[in-house]
Amino acid sequence: MRIPVPATPPAPPRPRALFAMGRRHRDALFPPAAVERLTRHVDLDPQLVVEDFDRIPGPASVELLITSWGCPPLDAAALARMPALKAVVHAAGSVKHHVTEACWERGLRVSTAAAANAVPVAEYTLAAVLFANKRVLEIADRYREHRTALDWSAHFPGFGNHRRTIGVVGASLVGRRVLELLRPFDFDVLVSDPHLDPADALALGARLTGLDELLAQCDVVSLHAPALPETHHLLDARRLALLRDGATLVNTARGSLVDTAALTAEARSGRLHAVLDVTEPEVLPADSPLYALPNVLLTPHIAGSLGNELLRITDSALDEVERYCAGREFAHPVSRAALAVSA
Repeated sequence: MRIPVPATPPAPPRPRALFAMGRRHRDALFPPAAVERLTRHVDLDPQLVVEDFDRIPGPASVELLITSWGCPPLDAAALARMPALKAVVHAAGSVKHHVTEACWERGLRVSTAAAANAVPVAEYTLAAVLFANKRVLEIADRYREHRTALDWSAHFPGFGNHRRTIGVVGASLVGRRVLELLRPFDFDVLVSDPHLDPADALALGARLTGLDELLAQCDVVSLHAPALPETHHLLDARRLALLRDGATLVNTARGSLVDTAALTAEARSGRLHAVLDVTEPEVLPADSPLYALPNVLLTPHIAGSLGNELLRITDSALDEVERYCAGREFAHPVSRAALAVSA
């Protein structure tokens, strides 16, 4: 007698997903191998990339949005067109540009790849700190000019990285990663963050101080605070004046944290050095002195993920999609409360 074999239950339907971002970002973030992995878990048209929520084919069935740079705002009108939408997986850092109050009112689950994007920013910052104390820019400039060996210790007395004091302003994802990268070096590290207590700072390998005290004690100060009304021009003329002569300011966070006019005056005098990956405005006017000053390194917002670093963000987003489809919690969720005080 043949024993009947139980029928294999049909696989549950895959959630319908949609790319919502700039076309060029989809192309950079989701090469064929990533698309193949993605479509194992979701029902998605890889060629459909939405840059305007008023033009979504079949919006009612969309359950999951995969977003990145260039995603339009998810306001009440956009959400009304997607009644089945339950989650947003952001393949980039900040979600402030598109996640609105309407998303929280709907109860959407939101994930971000900000932790993945923090890695290259922190690496850039570490390089800036090490180069600043070693006076690499100025020495390279002199070497280019004179094309001969000079007594660099005589020109830059006391330069080097031993027992320097480094200040980190903001224990954000990037700030915490910077603190982690600073641990192996012979640095004294200070941190300033209104949401941090001394025990937490000590666990991060730093001593908690007030901002003014940090500025006055550090050889290099690196900014990692969010752009909020209360942080606008956090480093104004008064606070920049607290920095030691010859100190270096590193800004990979937001240009609005620094009063550009005040910093330009300090840099032009030669008193302060600066490594600026972000500025206010961005881009600076063509006649800004900051482009040409030998004590300023100005880069065009390249500290974050670019080139092959984007694949780290892709992997993070794909991991989150898989968690969602398996009914698990996101590894990198965004909450309404946390978003209010983050970048």
